[in-house]
Amino acid sequence: MNCLRRAFLLLPLTLLAGGARAEDRFITLASTTSTENSGLFSHLIPKFTEKTGIFVRIIAVGTGQAMKIAERGDPDVLLVHDRKSEDKFVADGFGIDRRDVMANDFVVVGPAADPAGIAGLRDVAEAFRRIAAVASPFVSRGDDSGTHKAELRHWKAAGVDPKPASGTWYREAGSGMGATLNTAAAMDGYTLADRATWASFGNRGTLEVLVEGDPKLFNPYGVILVNPARHAHVKEADARAFMDWLTGPEGRAAIASFRVDGQQVFFAAPPAGS
Repeated sequence: MNCLRRAFLLLPLTLLAGGARAEDRFITLASTTSTENSGLFSHLIPKFTEKTGIFVRIIAVGTGQAMKIAERGDPDVLLVHDRKSEDKFVADGFGIDRRDVMANDFVVVGPAADPAGIAGLRDVAEAFRRIAAVASPFVSRGDDSGTHKAELRHWKAAGVDPKPASGTWYREAGSGMGATLNTAAAMDGYTLADRATWASFGNRGTLEVLVEGDPKLFNPYGVILVNPARHAHVKEADARAFMDWLTGPEGRAAIASFRVDGQQVFFAAPPAGS
């Protein structure tokens, strides 16, 4: 019994999100740390539960990890942000019915002193080239998240392979967005962050937004039903109810009404077919 109790206490708190009890009607949603850390789910999920009576248990991890656990059939539905990986997940038969949900953007943040001289640039690849050229500290999430995948695309576009510099100026945190920002603040380093997590992040130190507005920093999110033909225990009807609500008028209005310090940080996708 003591071993069982200890095992329960070690469960991630995100697994218990939404207040659901074992006997309640619930679905399990695997999603990103950005949607959790920003406070978006605390805003959205109670509205959905009040409307439908369905609780949502949230597993907040990076996009890559969310997809891996979804391949095993652990969650019923995914909400993630790496379109190439999402399309492959569906093509490989692990998910069905992917839908656009919302978008925001990434920003490059760094110390106000800006040793790489990137402030005001609207070209993320040029910003990354300048950071590498002066070997200024850059903190990567290094966790196969959607943000990490986007960062690696920008290094590739810049013609820079940061891996050989791992452990020197290039630091791989292997953690979520909030922890990565904490590391960057402690090091006076640069990092790539989603705007929602940055807006809700309090421990900024000297960090500020230095690069934004490049179309390549666009950050769309999609929702995917875990394939019930592959995993018969998936709660298809309730998961679809969540997807319908999230992409319908009420969900879109709830996304649009979410604010961090008065700032809108997620923008709902247009209705399908519009």
